[in-house]
Amino acid sequence: MATSTNTLPCAELAFVRQSPMIKAFVASQHHRARLMRSIQHPGQPSPQRIAAQQVELEPFELELPARMTLMQAVAQSMQGIGAQCATFRMQGGGFEPFSYVMPALAKTSAHAVYFSDTYPVDGAVRLETASVTFGQRDGKPWLHSHAIWIEESGRRHCGHLLPDDIQVCVPIRAQGMAVRGATFTVCPDAETNFTLFVPLKSLAQPSQPPVESTGSEKASTAAHTPRNKGYALRVAPNVDICTALETFCRERGITRATIQGGVGSTVGAVFDDGRIVEPFVTELLIRNGEIFTDANGQIQAQLDVSMVDYKGGVSEGRLARGQNPVLVTFELALEVLSTAS
Repeated sequence: MATSTNTLPCAELAFVRQSPMIKAFVASQHHRARLMRSIQHPGQPSPQRIAAQQVELEPFELELPARMTLMQAVAQSMQGIGAQCATFRMQGGGFEPFSYVMPALAKTSAHAVYFSDTYPVDGAVRLETASVTFGQRDGKPWLHSHAIWIEESGRRHCGHLLPDDIQVCVPIRAQGMAVRGATFTVCPDAETNFTLFVPLKSLAQPSQPPVESTGSEKASTAAHTPRNKGYALRVAPNVDICTALETFCRERGITRATIQGGVGSTVGAVFDDGRIVEPFVTELLIRNGEIFTDANGQIQAQLDVSMVDYKGGVSEGRLARGQNPVLVTFELALEVLSTAS
């Protein structure tokens, strides 16, 4: 778990001072409750900090088959339910071979932050949980996933999955929402200089009909499955993720909602129990997320997360409201359960 100190470690301070692309600060313990850290990316920020598309969400539960890469297993399963886009969580099962990357400090001025080298893992790993955004890149299926897993040595770790490089060795349970009406599509982002998932309105449903079941699906988004109102969202850097979701819901009269999927990054982290993740480059997954109206009639976001920082530390907890700005991106689907009208 993270420990609390009053300033960035010396190595981080040296990096911050040397890099013109980074502006990260931590206030004294006295001011922590009022100030957020921030990061300066190479490009100019867009005035629009939340990209959103109204969608319909169809629940599904299925099993990702073994003996194929994660990308192949997900693409085949999504084709089986006729989905070009989905947000979901994976649990159980395993991977072998397996490799991953973690967030890292940038080595050049082209980016404010970057990815680590690839870390291969010996033997099979057991998947604990993962959040996944499934969409399109260059007209082909693609996914973005952060996960928690347990290695044969017993080490429990967290990181960014490489969908073309890892293979499912034990079937994995996937449960979430097929997204209808918009598709998370990889697009260039001028602010961060990355290519990122952004929800774009879908002009048509998939032209190819769903394939016949291979027997791995426990349930599918069949024609009779009810569709729920929702939104596909991407939140931009330096916006507190909790208050961004609260404001989004308040402006649309949404009084209760659940988070489906949830893959992103924050500038370090502050948990609601006071723990602080000092390393400012992190990636995380939402394990459970909800929006609700409290006893005073105020919209509240509760996000329970697992994360890894660039030093390899794994931290978990509930994010403190107003203290966790997005680092690079945050993508999720918001399932609307009730509205004020």
